Amino acid sequence: MKKRTTALAALAPALAMALAASPAQAAPTGEVIGYPGPDGLIWIADQAGTSGFVSGGLSPQLDTFITFGCADGGSIEVSFRLQEHPDRDPAPFTVDCPGTDPTVVTLPLGTGIHGGFTAWVTASTPTTRWGATVTQPE
Repeated sequence: MKKRTTALAALAPALAMALAASPAQAAPTGEVIGYPGPDGLIWIADQAGTSGFVSGGLSPQLDTFITFGCADGGSIEVSFRLQEHPDRDPAPFTVDCPGTDPTVVTLPLGTGIHGGFTAWVTASTPTTRWGATVTQPE
């Protein structure tokens, strides 16, 4: 079991990148969300179209925050799931992005969360740009 867990943990970053990059278009230069620093578990600076990501490694001792933003017209609908804590999943939410300046929403998820998570972003247009971070400040 330990080998399987180690193998899955090693594959998670590659899977996150594959999921985030495969269905979406390359985004123009510029960032919707800036670099979160060392507290970031996931950082997607700028993506266009519908896509998602998966990861793991949440520490139960730290507060967890998810941030999603978008720009360039349209909207994004965000679905976020905690693998080990489905009772603490935030409700799906929509972020309107009417102009070129990013609209950003941050949700605190609290402490005591561990394990993996997935996020799916449905963009209203293929050119709607979005970004995301998952952070656990120390």
